Amino acid sequence: MGFFNTLKMRNLFLSLFSLSFIFSTANAQEIDLYKSEINPGYWQQHVDYKMDISMDVKNYQYTGVQQLVYTNNSPDVLNRVYYHLYFNAFQPGSEMDVRSQTIADPDGRVGDRIGKLTPKEIGYIEVTSLKQNGIILNYDVIGTVLQVQLNKPIQPGEKVTFDMVFNGQVPVQVRRSGRNSSEDVALSMTQWYPKLAEYDFEGWHADPYIGREFHGVWGDFDVTINIDKNYVLGGTGYLQNPNEIGHGYETEKVKKQKGDKLSWHFLAPNVHDFTWAADPEFIHDTMQVPDGPMLHFFYKKTLEATYLENWKKLQPKTVELMEYFSTNIGKYPYKQYSVIQGGDGGMEYAMCTLITGERKLGSLIGVTAHELAHTWFQFLLATNELKYYWMDEGFTSYISDYAMNDIMDSKEENPAENAYKGYIYLATSGKEQALTTHADRFEYNQAYGISAYSKGEVFMSQLGYVIGEDNLKAAIKKYYKDNAFKHPTPNDFIRSAEKITNLELDWYLTDFGQTTNTIDYGVKAVSGNIVTLERIGLMPMPIDLTITYTDGTTEDYYIPLRMMRGKKPTTATPQPNWAWAYPTYTFEASKPIKSVQIDPKELMADINKVNNKFEM
Repeated sequence: MGFFNTLKMRNLFLSLFSLSFIFSTANAQEIDLYKSEINPGYWQQHVDYKMDISMDVKNYQYTGVQQLVYTNNSPDVLNRVYYHLYFNAFQPGSEMDVRSQTIADPDGRVGDRIGKLTPKEIGYIEVTSLKQNGIILNYDVIGTVLQVQLNKPIQPGEKVTFDMVFNGQVPVQVRRSGRNSSEDVALSMTQWYPKLAEYDFEGWHADPYIGREFHGVWGDFDVTINIDKNYVLGGTGYLQNPNEIGHGYETEKVKKQKGDKLSWHFLAPNVHDFTWAADPEFIHDTMQVPDGPMLHFFYKKTLEATYLENWKKLQPKTVELMEYFSTNIGKYPYKQYSVIQGGDGGMEYAMCTLITGERKLGSLIGVTAHELAHTWFQFLLATNELKYYWMDEGFTSYISDYAMNDIMDSKEENPAENAYKGYIYLATSGKEQALTTHADRFEYNQAYGISAYSKGEVFMSQLGYVIGEDNLKAAIKKYYKDNAFKHPTPNDFIRSAEKITNLELDWYLTDFGQTTNTIDYGVKAVSGNIVTLERIGLMPMPIDLTITYTDGTTEDYYIPLRMMRGKKPTTATPQPNWAWAYPTYTFEASKPIKSVQIDPKELMADINKVNNKFEM
């Protein structure tokens, strides 16, 4: 997703909608989703959806039948379940509407627009019937949440079938979802169906939809969408009937239709969401990733010539991006990925993204890089985006910045430099809130954006400073191997890094990930060969330091942090460790000193770099 701040440090901060388009059989990684050798006590719920939807493209209303098979893999007896009804947020007086109109710095894409929607422009999802194993259930609609009282509790290990009939109306495009976007894409169908809320070791996650992002249950989807025959559609999953559809999917255009409609049938294995988009003017291009997925691109043929050319140039760059992420995180496990024009900026969903298309080439590639990286950080490593948004956005920003530096040959010494600037701005602004803050509870949108994107990226980049860059690369791969297709938490990432390094790193997660403690180290005094450093901020760190001697030579020093119980691989001259409780640290250099520089590569998020250098 995206965010812009006053320092211009993130050109990518745009919320992106993810769609995917896949045409063959499932190829998702074959692992046990519900048990873990890494954490034997781990469990997660499972849900299989079967839906048949009929869309009226004239009034933007649709009807649906949903059968949901839910497996309770938890050790708990469940007396109720919850569904998300996200489209209900797009109504005057909704929590999203009121929050947008009362927060100090509203998102410009929302503002007061929801409050001005007419009855024919609002969004809604109405449930008209719901049964549990054939028995009619009682339920209450509370804003964007459907609260369901079960006829019979669901026992641990039990499977239950829920049958639902529902209808909906697609809102005028306001945020992520909607109809007739600013670039005139007809349908951006994200978060459009009644979606079962997640239940995990922390209990139910039936959060209202106020404006942030999502959390869902892993499972398999079988979805049929009936829509006007002139529309080209892209959606999560493998298209099962390309010969019946035509529209360039097969040379035989045998369009089997129900009157004026075509039925698009998708199967999506091991995903936690299902999204689709449709427009009668979509161009559909494909490009194969060597030893990887088929890439699909959907964009409007009515774009200006420059934009059309950019969409063609984007395609080989997306191949490079897919290869970069597969190499540096873990192999992409599906047979397809799609980049689709639509939405209000960009947002990641299952096996694809929805992005705005009227962009300069660099912006188009950059936003695709960011959203494609989300396939790993949030989709396959499915963190709860309302609680761990900084893992979602920050880790994505880190890896996509490095990917862009590589494939665009930018040669930046520190691709995360702007993230450091953004974080330090926030940390010294008086407006920072800890990363443990729920995404909806930030006082300022800007503070949320910088926390999620910049501080989250610095968390990853700075860990490379703490443990060494090669160790960080290995830790990222282990994190993916240990936690793909699960719901990892911050501790899972830190534990993967600890297993790679054999270092103690809980302090790093505690201080940088759970408090607003800041890093501030300084050179207090230099006398002859004697150097005295001081810790001013509350957050501990190991210290990289370079000394320039009076004879013109330099020497690098490394001061380990005692609570790490070890040190990173380094060629620098090691010194005794520094215990956090001691505010100063003194050591003797080998020759008379001209200058001392703490963290010369500026990979430590020190909020005051003025005192990092001492000149004799």
